[in-house]
Amino acid sequence: MLLEELQRWLPTILVLVGFVLAGFILRIVLDLGMTRVIRKSKTKIDDIIVNAIRTPVLIIFLIFGLELAFETAPSRPSVLVDILPLLFHTLVVLAVAISAVKAINGLLKHYGTMRPALKSVVPTLQKVVRFIIAIVTLLLILDGLGVNVTAAAAALGIAGIAIAFALQGTLSEFFAGLYIMADRPIRVGDYVRLETGQEGYVADIGWRSIKIRELPNNIIVIPNSKVASSIVTNYYLPETEMACLVQVGVSYDSDLEKVERVTIDVAKKVLKKVSGGVPDFEPFIRYHTFSDFSINFTVILRVKEYVDKYLVTHEFVKELHKRYKEEGIEIPFPIRTVYLRRKRA
Repeated sequence: MLLEELQRWLPTILVLVGFVLAGFILRIVLDLGMTRVIRKSKTKIDDIIVNAIRTPVLIIFLIFGLELAFETAPSRPSVLVDILPLLFHTLVVLAVAISAVKAINGLLKHYGTMRPALKSVVPTLQKVVRFIIAIVTLLLILDGLGVNVTAAAAALGIAGIAIAFALQGTLSEFFAGLYIMADRPIRVGDYVRLETGQEGYVADIGWRSIKIRELPNNIIVIPNSKVASSIVTNYYLPETEMACLVQVGVSYDSDLEKVERVTIDVAKKVLKKVSGGVPDFEPFIRYHTFSDFSINFTVILRVKEYVDKYLVTHEFVKELHKRYKEEGIEIPFPIRTVYLRRKRA
């Protein structure tokens, strides 16, 4: 009796054992074959995809083995006949979904590493991908369970359109935030000035707004769309070092060669002494205007970042004023000559 029962179940047992052994062999073949392919390839994309599908492929293979073994079983409980195919279908869909999420997230992370401009956007894109795959997976599982998903899909579409209209402003700010994070015209910590006049350090870049901390230490909150469509001056790009221009005027009686020599000497000392100045920079001047009462020129200094220009300019003006007095160089002030015409008697 036992022997006869064993003979009845033998095909089922052989199918199940065969698929388990074949699954392990398939795993070994995939590991060896894909390893060779990965070594020959110069990109990490195939490595990411192989790591994502390796385990799910084995799981799907074993699920098909279980399904075939169940089909060859000599006796099957009626409850399992109805439940197991649905369970197998659900497990396959979940395995494929997990594999897809792992592969796409890995690719997004890889491209975020290769392109630093996209790095800040990657976490959000990964969440969006997981959400979309979760919705599709749910619909596929419900379809396998016999639920009519056409109406559900249509309802989701209509609901999505309604939500998009209701959140039009929010979505506009969201996509503007994605653009700013991907293109990176500004970054957290940069000192920027908008065309509307606001300026300060970028304190935070969110999905709806950007926070800018002004020098008086107050925060300005600006919608992302305003920043994305505005002309922005970033004083930290392409680097933080920048020129510091100081306007000076001397009298027409001045020796311009001496003025240039004295001014450059003062500028060098200030850049070496004052914190924020670039000590190895060679300052220079450029005469540019014969004004009403002075010859005007620009002194070109260099500072380490935008706000350093205030202290450097402050110290330079003090030192230059002192040195001009010692050298006898006159800094003129506006003079107006008035002629009075006497009326003849």
